[in-house]
Amino acid sequence: MPKTPKNVVIVESPAKAKTIEKYLGSDYKVVASKGHIRDLPQKKFGVDIDKGFEPEFELMPGKEKVVSELKKVTKGKKVFLAPDMDREGEAIAWHLSHLLGLNENESNRIIFSEITKNTILEAIKNPKKIDNNKVGAQLARRILDRIVGYKISPILWRILKDYNTSAGRVQSAALKLLVDREREIFQFKPKEYYKIFLKYLDQNIPLVRINGKKFKNESITEKKKNEILKDLENKSFNVDSTTEKEIKRNPPQPFITSTLQQSAISKFGWSSKKTMQIAQKLYEGIDTPEGPIAFITYMRTDSTRVSEEAQNKANEYLLNNFGKEYAGNFKIKKSSKKIQDAHEAIRPTDVFIDPQKAKKLLSGDNLKLYTLIWNRFVASQSSPSVYLEKTYSIVDESKKYTFEAVGRKRIFEGFEKFWQSSTSEKEYEIPESGILKPVELNVEKDETKPPARYTEASLVKEMEAKGIGRPSTYATIITTLLNRKYVIKEKNNLIPTLVGFIVSDLLEKNFPEIVDIKFTANMEEKLDKVESGEIEWKKVLNEFYNEFEKFLSNTEQKMKEKALDFYYKSNIKCPKCDSDMELQFGRYGLFLKCPECDENKSLPKDVLGVTLNSMVYINADIITTTEKGKEEKTGEKCPECGGDLIIKSGRFGKFIACSNYPDCKYTSPLPSRGKCPKCGGVVNKLKSKKGKLYFKCSECGEMFWDEPSDYRCPSCNGPLYYKRKNKEEMLYCPDEKIYYKESELNEL
Repeated sequence: MPKTPKNVVIVESPAKAKTIEKYLGSDYKVVASKGHIRDLPQKKFGVDIDKGFEPEFELMPGKEKVVSELKKVTKGKKVFLAPDMDREGEAIAWHLSHLLGLNENESNRIIFSEITKNTILEAIKNPKKIDNNKVGAQLARRILDRIVGYKISPILWRILKDYNTSAGRVQSAALKLLVDREREIFQFKPKEYYKIFLKYLDQNIPLVRINGKKFKNESITEKKKNEILKDLENKSFNVDSTTEKEIKRNPPQPFITSTLQQSAISKFGWSSKKTMQIAQKLYEGIDTPEGPIAFITYMRTDSTRVSEEAQNKANEYLLNNFGKEYAGNFKIKKSSKKIQDAHEAIRPTDVFIDPQKAKKLLSGDNLKLYTLIWNRFVASQSSPSVYLEKTYSIVDESKKYTFEAVGRKRIFEGFEKFWQSSTSEKEYEIPESGILKPVELNVEKDETKPPARYTEASLVKEMEAKGIGRPSTYATIITTLLNRKYVIKEKNNLIPTLVGFIVSDLLEKNFPEIVDIKFTANMEEKLDKVESGEIEWKKVLNEFYNEFEKFLSNTEQKMKEKALDFYYKSNIKCPKCDSDMELQFGRYGLFLKCPECDENKSLPKDVLGVTLNSMVYINADIITTTEKGKEEKTGEKCPECGGDLIIKSGRFGKFIACSNYPDCKYTSPLPSRGKCPKCGGVVNKLKSKKGKLYFKCSECGEMFWDEPSDYRCPSCNGPLYYKRKNKEEMLYCPDEKIYYKESELNEL
């Protein structure tokens, strides 16, 4: 007869339960709460502000059976509460304690940063009381978000009807970052400048100093460039000095949540959400031929700390497999901001399960992410890489102008055996001294670039730098912005939609604190102080609500009086009378209306646009005229009825249709300007359900991201594709990586 367990351990996930139970033995039964159990009500506010922000909690839908089973299995048993080690986990433990009627003063809370036998047994031996400060910080966050969402969202619903809108304290600040960046790009005016090089043996050596002083390339205007070229006309150039030195490149720090997400996005093209889902599995445990194994430590952390035991194991691995020259001296990089240092960095639970051994236990995305984490951790524990850096200084006869070439050769790979460094090798063929000849001066024209759009990786980095959100919230924030259609994702770039701009504008005008970056970061600091016991959680809520209520009352009064300052002119001309159209908010979404002749034009829900000083700027291409006879004709006849073929716009972009619709329903994709580079067939221009343009040959099925052209590269005779560079359409050779202007090729 099997032994009846005397103890019950409650964790969050069934996968984790399975992994832990194998370490604890027959005296313990491990069960899962399957995430959160209780929350604020779904269909009402659930916070009594007049009674000191007293929350009303209820079981989450579908959790009745889970709670009933937990009550049965824990009856008469010693209970250990083991949800995750962050604030949310502490709150889950607190909810479970209340629901199961456990003694509040009992030491029954256990936490572990990794699911390994020693760590779990140590945690069971040393249970603690539930940390009420940590619970208070989570309650304050949850109630803050409920106040913001419940009080502001109805205002958005009344203005932006038929849109899936919501307001969130942290998501609104993140949206503001994206909106501000897009406005910067929109207002950016490029400035031309010149880069000057000395060309020797097909090597371009840049001009770096004038009169001994470094300068910015942007300072070289056309006038300045001409002055320099005149000065250097008919001058000889001498290798003034050659210096050589060893430089070290230090290893990277091990992963924290934000840097893990950034690397996975950059290397694999994953979303933050996908990265965290896979990391969660690796932490909780995965079924392998050797049974369930937890592969990494807790993945929600902002600390780069590594335990002494883990450092020693990494050192042992490096000594055994690579030798003492690879064993490093790990140092934690100091941070100016407060971090939850009770957590460790993200690392393998067992460094001896290297990628080769992991291949026998893991596969697919699990193996990819584990390998990334393992490589980063082992690199962080390894020694610096060493480069030999050689600098050549070349001056003109007057020594007014200095050109400099810096060559690097790696002489010891160190941590770079496991993790690629940003430092690259480059060698120059330049004599140590004497006059350099033959040489010529090269000039490259360039222009300043607008700031880059945020990607998921760079947005996570920016949110972390500005203190917006916490490790557990980054992925959720980005997912919410995408789901609400406040933002779209295009070639990894996050672009705010017109709806995103309007929501951000409305919040900034009426609830400035909600979108204020400093306010949001300051609130995170206050929640940290609640966790450390420096501030009482209800005091934080009270201070916030006193200010928030003023903005709320003011906005509601404006709405009653229909005096909400929310009016935009547009850059779009009315197709009937040529007046400036205005943006309107209708029952079925946003549309443009002419104030003179009442002509209306509907707008797609995810239409892109920029708002600036009560103006909205939209690409005129999306405003299509549908009056009979005014459509763009292709010059070809319909193969089914002989009618004129025209270009129409639909849900997935432009397409060819018969002008006799609805009598004739013939349609075909819009062809590209060039034939298929592979077989010479017709290439169709298509749009995916996610709105991404692509090109597909109608005969051989070959697909292209860029539009094929009928031009050939003058250098390699390969096919050229239409591609934009600095807002200008050019022809691009993917083999030579060269851009050409169409006008230049027409002259050849």
